Amino acid sequence: MNRQAKCKTPRRPPPKKPPNSQRDPVGVYLRVRPLVAEDEECCIEVISSSTVQLHAPEGFKVNRNGEYKETQYSFKKVFGVSVSQMELFENVAKPLVVDLIHGKNGLLFTYGVTGSGKTFTMTGSPGQGGLLPRSLDMIFNSVGPFQAKRYIFKTDDKNGMEVQSEVDALLERQRRENNLTVLKTPSSRQKVDPEIGDMLKPEETCKADGVDEDSCYSIFVSYIEIYNNYIYDLLEETQEDAIKPKPPQSKILREDQNHNMYVAGCMEVEVKSAEEAFQVFWRGQKKRKVANTRLNRESSRSHSVFIIKLAQAPLDAEGDNILQDKNQVSVSQLCLVDLAGSERTGRTGAEGTRIREAGNINQSLLNLRTCLEILRENQMYGTNKMVPYRDSKVSHLFKNYFDGEGKVRMVVCVNPKTDDYEETLLVMRFAEMTQEVEVARPVDRPICGFTPGRRHRNQAFREEISQRVEDRGDAMSALNGVVLSLPPLPTSELTDPNDELTIPRLVEALQNRQRIRQMMIEEFNRAASRMKSMLQELDSNVISKENVIIEQNGRLAEKDKVMHSNKMEIERLEKKTKMQEHKIDILQKTTKIYEDDKRSLQQEVETRGHRLQRELSEKRRMEQRMQGMVSDTQHKWEKECERRVNAMQLEMQNKLWVKDEKLKQLKAIVTESKTPGRPDPQPRQTQPLPQRPSREERPSREERPSREERPSRQECRDERPSREERPPSKRSASPPPVPTKTPVRPRHRRSRSAGVEKWVDHKPPSSLDLGTVLQPVIPNAIQVSAPNEKALSKCDRYVLTHQEVASDGEIQTKLIKGEVIKTRGGGQSVQFTDIETLKQELTTVSSRKRKSSEGAASSGSQTDGAWTDVKTRCSVALEMRAGSNMGPGVEHHGISKRRKP
Repeated sequence: MNRQAKCKTPRRPPPKKPPNSQRDPVGVYLRVRPLVAEDEECCIEVISSSTVQLHAPEGFKVNRNGEYKETQYSFKKVFGVSVSQMELFENVAKPLVVDLIHGKNGLLFTYGVTGSGKTFTMTGSPGQGGLLPRSLDMIFNSVGPFQAKRYIFKTDDKNGMEVQSEVDALLERQRRENNLTVLKTPSSRQKVDPEIGDMLKPEETCKADGVDEDSCYSIFVSYIEIYNNYIYDLLEETQEDAIKPKPPQSKILREDQNHNMYVAGCMEVEVKSAEEAFQVFWRGQKKRKVANTRLNRESSRSHSVFIIKLAQAPLDAEGDNILQDKNQVSVSQLCLVDLAGSERTGRTGAEGTRIREAGNINQSLLNLRTCLEILRENQMYGTNKMVPYRDSKVSHLFKNYFDGEGKVRMVVCVNPKTDDYEETLLVMRFAEMTQEVEVARPVDRPICGFTPGRRHRNQAFREEISQRVEDRGDAMSALNGVVLSLPPLPTSELTDPNDELTIPRLVEALQNRQRIRQMMIEEFNRAASRMKSMLQELDSNVISKENVIIEQNGRLAEKDKVMHSNKMEIERLEKKTKMQEHKIDILQKTTKIYEDDKRSLQQEVETRGHRLQRELSEKRRMEQRMQGMVSDTQHKWEKECERRVNAMQLEMQNKLWVKDEKLKQLKAIVTESKTPGRPDPQPRQTQPLPQRPSREERPSREERPSREERPSRQECRDERPSREERPPSKRSASPPPVPTKTPVRPRHRRSRSAGVEKWVDHKPPSSLDLGTVLQPVIPNAIQVSAPNEKALSKCDRYVLTHQEVASDGEIQTKLIKGEVIKTRGGGQSVQFTDIETLKQELTTVSSRKRKSSEGAASSGSQTDGAWTDVKTRCSVALEMRAGSNMGPGVEHHGISKRRKP
């Protein structure tokens, strides 16, 4: 036997609501609280009626580059420190009260940091009433003359409203008065609490226009608070127990048959005047959770919700009694919410219970912000994310308003002092985001089918009937007066049939009475004729009114036809509008796709452009680097060739000079041995060494002779003049003269960077001038003592001269070089690529002993001729190391030259 499959309970379908595609954004208003001290620093500036600007205080930097950031925020309307409570009510709460009277719901809540003036904005003070007392005053001024008797409207336990007859209402009143456990509402004749007296000035009262006079109204109020995410009824009366006080019982949220959220078991008090309603509110306000913190003497520790519920039902066709139909009862409500302020426990100095309260307050506000953010994302991007209303009692209670059950408005209260700048910044961002959330516009309630103006006509008819009754009573009293004015019959006693005195008197009295009676009949006939004429006139008036009614019915039928045709036209236009909206949605989605593609293509083009620019700059850097390396290598080899050629020339000249000296000495010896007493020969004049040509005088590489064209060493020797061709020298017994000094090698010139690049030569003021021969030469350089943006923007290379003490005690100079790269932000950055080191080294060279047969002569010229030897002078050389590819500055080292084997 197969088991029957389990079936799930079908979910209750949502109520069918008339489609409404019109949406209104959440109205967000800003109110700036005045500073306590006039000389205190202010961080908020009101620029216009809808824009404010935030200034960061001293010591608070927002940007990464350390600059002060000033941000502007726009709202529907901004109220400065000089705006009165009346002006705030006219712009914010008055439209919601008008919608309440016309059967639409509304939600108004204040939001802000602790101590920003939220409770003052909502409640106010004596002489400066807030939004709540002004709303109550306007409601009762508008519907006061049309209020139903007490207990005609009765609330049920399921967020509904019932209508009772006058008899049932009277019984209900007696039952409640006899029941002592029921909370007694304060009467308007009781003494007003001095704390709430004179909240409003008489000249500040206002009244709504367009109130339906053919309906009866009744106002109910309830007051709850949400403390630590629990709901408590502030109007619930608890029995006082001094020994063991009973804690208040929390309430739960339920959903009615129309999927509207309400607080189950919450007491709703019927009030008949604004003073009575505000006294009920003040009695609950005294029970609200408040505490003293470091920032606020009376800080609200809970979210308070004051609900004004307006029930209205139409009159019957006669305009006398309320229609006894529950479906015709319309209930609208206005929720005035005073949210607790967000706070930081570090600033408030909260401990223990206060920390828990602050955590629950911040968590509920965070959940409210999360719900609004997800709503905004679903509306803007077409997503279908679930809104977490149930995570907090605040967001769960007002779920219907955000789903399209009424208008939503928020008053953001801020404190302009600098201590609250960070919290104010977060509040501004939340308010700016809330303005982008749209709420469906509530639909108008259906109009009752009865003829409008029933109450006025019924009242006029009653007045006319009472006037006619008064006129008829006057006529009857006149007739009665006439009847009562008949003369009485004379008293007579008839003793004899022939009595001539009594019978004539009686006849005369009867005749007089007959005459008076006849006059009364004539007067009655005249009164009857008048009455008949009045009835005929009344009948004619009734007939004329019936004709007017028939005519009005005809016109009404024509109007019904026009309305039916207009309704058909509206339906057709709505269908067309839906079709156009569908097309618009498709076009918007297509446009969004195209915009995304365009954005991605633009990003790809920008990426490729940046990549191409980087490749081009890298290519230019490589070209410049290769040019520098080629020029450095070419210059190096030119120097090396010149050095080798000069070294060979010096070596050959020294060898020839040594041979000449030996020959001279030998010749002098031979001559002295043959001819004594001959005068000393003159010293031999040495041929001066050739000077090194400059760069301009050097032959180019094409003009230089090739290796085969250059003369060999033997040819150079053969070209020298022979000993016989030399001029004779005089013999002398003195030692040969000291030869002249070998010319000093010309100064080494540093290589210069290729191209026309400009450099920033950064030399700190603390740099020392070492006075060395070899100094770095940087062409096309801008010398600065400290780098600046102007110099870096004109150059593309950078070099820093840094000096430090080396390990040997000498000063070591480092050239730190880099490239100047432009950033995306319009600035310049330096990327270091190379470091060159300049050192000073002292090289000691041992003196060379000349090979001479005469020791005295050779020892005497030891110092002057120490550098005449090629090996001695070439033992120390200056070598330039390759690898410096960034232009000016090379590293020089004095090293000993390696001898050839």
